[in-house]
Amino acid sequence: MRYRFNVFGRIFAVERVDDAWAAHLIGNEGKRRPAGLAIPSDVTHAELPQYLYDIYHESATPTNGDVFEISPGQNS
Repeated sequence: MRYRFNVFGRIFAVERVDDAWAAHLIGNEGKRRPAGLAIPSDVTHAELPQYLYDIYHESATPTNGDVFEISPGQNS
């Protein structure tokens, strides 16, 4: 299953591959590239927003101050 998150204004796709998580950044043109992020395999889907918040909290701005799951195809 693939999930999308808005992480302080940047779009991440996170998916389960076997017993591990794989994270990709989604560019404005829709292309994916590796995010260079290691997510522990024991993190659950429900814990992903908090995990991403904890890792990237220094990227927060007054206009992009949160992490939330978005539906497929939604860009913000």
